[in-house]
Amino acid sequence: MSLGRLAIKRSLQGVGVVWGVITVVFALRFITPGSVINAVAPLDASRETRRAIAADLGLDQPIYVQYVQYLADLARGDMGHSYVKGLEVTRMVFQRVPATVELAVAATIVAIVLSIPLGVLSATRRNSPVDYGATLFSLGGISTPNFWLGIMLILIFAVQFNVFQTSGRGVTSVAVLTSLVGPEPFVGTLLEWLSYITLPAIALGTYFMALITRLTRSGMLDELGKSYVRAARAKGAPESLVRYKHALRNTLIPVITVLGLQLGTLIGGAVITEAVFAWPGLGTLVIQSINLRDWPALQGSLIVIGTAFVIVNIVVDIIYGYLDPRVVYD
Repeated sequence: MSLGRLAIKRSLQGVGVVWGVITVVFALRFITPGSVINAVAPLDASRETRRAIAADLGLDQPIYVQYVQYLADLARGDMGHSYVKGLEVTRMVFQRVPATVELAVAATIVAIVLSIPLGVLSATRRNSPVDYGATLFSLGGISTPNFWLGIMLILIFAVQFNVFQTSGRGVTSVAVLTSLVGPEPFVGTLLEWLSYITLPAIALGTYFMALITRLTRSGMLDELGKSYVRAARAKGAPESLVRYKHALRNTLIPVITVLGLQLGTLIGGAVITEAVFAWPGLGTLVIQSINLRDWPALQGSLIVIGTAFVIVNIVVDIIYGYLDPRVVYD
């Protein structure tokens, strides 16, 4: 199957998955105990007032009518209005997306920069103290809950040593780029941005870093034992060339797949980390919407997160097929 047909097939499958996400998210409102009206109406609201609110929100219609209307609104890019704030949900959600993507990308960079060299060192120095240390580090990273790690990082590096900020976003990455490439480059904005994003990026990326370390180590051990590596060494090729050009290159194919899949997971899994660091992203909006029973905002956030995950998976499938022509898709 050509890459073009693969992209079309995966995109059509992705549309079906997104429709499933929308349906499940919509159904959650009716499965969850409690009435939406209770969260919107005053405590002493009369029955007539409650009926008027339900009619105004369209909640007095049958479920299938509400569902069809919701799909029609989504097709026009309208996610409705927040029950609590009265704002457009589409604007509320997409204002939060850059912060979540920024945090997910920062966590991915932290994970890649540390995990791949550590995995290579662990594989090339097998059964040495470096290997034992890398294994212990990766096991600790996989086993540590990110919310607990986030709290510990705040207590140590923000409260005790006052090196980083405890919460918030500070400045945006766009402001950092503008200050660096402007007519008078200024690194102060970059340092301020780093003081805010470093701790949440470490907390969110630690599990990812441990996973990639283990994957790189096992992949390198597998590749270093193959005949083409022995042949390269027999021809007198430098060891660094054998390790980093041949063995590591082949090891990175499954790593890239996991990277893409985990980037989608990071976007959806940043909820707890954003709550710990008061990071103004989608995760914080999800938590606030759940507490306030603001269903339009919650549905919009979950649909965007689910759609982002589907898109990342489609892109990874296409890249994987491009990097490894041996992969055959039915």
